[in-house]
Amino acid sequence: MPQIFKIGSFWVYFWSNENDPLEPIHVHVSESAPTANATKIWITKAGKCLLAHNNSRINPTILQNILRIIEARNEEVINKWKEFFGTITYYC
Repeated sequence: MPQIFKIGSFWVYFWSNENDPLEPIHVHVSESAPTANATKIWITKAGKCLLAHNNSRINPTILQNILRIIEARNEEVINKWKEFFGTITYYC
């Protein structure tokens, strides 16, 4: 489970097993530690975030701030995805 970075008590990460075939680039966000019901966020070709679901029920105000930070650091996310998986596709 590669951790990309932390935002306060929230972890931004992806699972080392992201299905076969590999899903488009996305991150999971959860508080304190990774969990199976984490919030899922797609990263678009434009480097923006698209919320897939908020299963971990992050407060909407906090979630908006997290989305902004992920967008600001999208190159880091993309580079870590490519480094780990060796390939990349986008949801949109």
